[in-house]
Amino acid sequence: MTPRRRTGLKHLASELGLSITTVSRALAGYPDVSAETRRRVVLAAEASNYVPNRAGRMLVSGRSDFIGMLLPVRGDEIVDSYLSEFIVGLSNGLSRRGRDLFLAAVPRDEDDLDVLQHLVDSQRADAIVLYRTFCDDPRAQFLLERRVPFISHGRTLTHDMDCAWIDTDGHTAFAQATRLLMDLGHEEFAFFGPVQAYAYAHFRQRGVEDALRERSLALRPDRIVTAPAGDHEEVAEAAERLLDLTPRPTAIFGAKDKFALAVLEAAARRGIAVPEQLSVIGFDDLPVAAYAAPPLSTFAQRMTESAEIVADMIVDRLEHGPQAVAPRLIESEFVARASHGPAPSRHRR
Repeated sequence: MTPRRRTGLKHLASELGLSITTVSRALAGYPDVSAETRRRVVLAAEASNYVPNRAGRMLVSGRSDFIGMLLPVRGDEIVDSYLSEFIVGLSNGLSRRGRDLFLAAVPRDEDDLDVLQHLVDSQRADAIVLYRTFCDDPRAQFLLERRVPFISHGRTLTHDMDCAWIDTDGHTAFAQATRLLMDLGHEEFAFFGPVQAYAYAHFRQRGVEDALRERSLALRPDRIVTAPAGDHEEVAEAAERLLDLTPRPTAIFGAKDKFALAVLEAAARRGIAVPEQLSVIGFDDLPVAAYAAPPLSTFAQRMTESAEIVADMIVDRLEHGPQAVAPRLIESEFVARASHGPAPSRHRR
């Protein structure tokens, strides 16, 4: 088949009997062009398969129509299915709003902030999406100081009042799961998360601690075990250390499915029956969680949906200003599978 020939701006203006400037400003959404004229231009552009010249459009409007996002290339996180799902949802959402996603890779030996500064200084993106925030995130501080529009996927502990964000309520999720396990007789809890100070891990750990405190229990420091999120070997070794604790925990929360699945694997190597001797709950509902042995109980985040919401938020922020967007906290869904159950003493009874 012969591909459709793309119409240029000059030809489109001639067909409509309008000036090139008017057509250009109509397509760019300038308010000085009447709604009826904009409608005519948009319909004609769609019918003629018109594709704007991005370089020329940027010179006229001062916009690139790209939304930037840092992509860390560390360990195995470049192929993390959770991250991949987010990128797909964000790309689809931006495309629907006439924008494109610009991924800026952060090599293993470079700092996020350096790459972000280069991205901002080069003016390749009109706004930034911050992914996987830290408790105290210097990237958010930098963007605020430079007055760069951005939306963060995840909260921070220091800048929540200054910027818009979207987050899944991990605190409430793990608090509810802790109460569920306490009702099933569990008293020996542990938490397994990343060594990095990610905000999501902070809120999920705090959810466990707050629920335990309601019944005069506590998550002791030796029961909080961490490992680098992108290092399979260290995660596996840390999971083994969890099972060496005395007394051994009867319930372990993984801040992410990755940590919970490592616990299941360590328990299998030692012949510890799950859930008869140990309950394990994760977070993310990765595809592999349903096929673990036993299938992992976890929380689903609806990541694609969240990413599309981020896309709408960042475009609304650009088109209508910071007052057009507000923080959003999304409830997660508990996916009850086969890795949790009554405490061992109740199993024996």
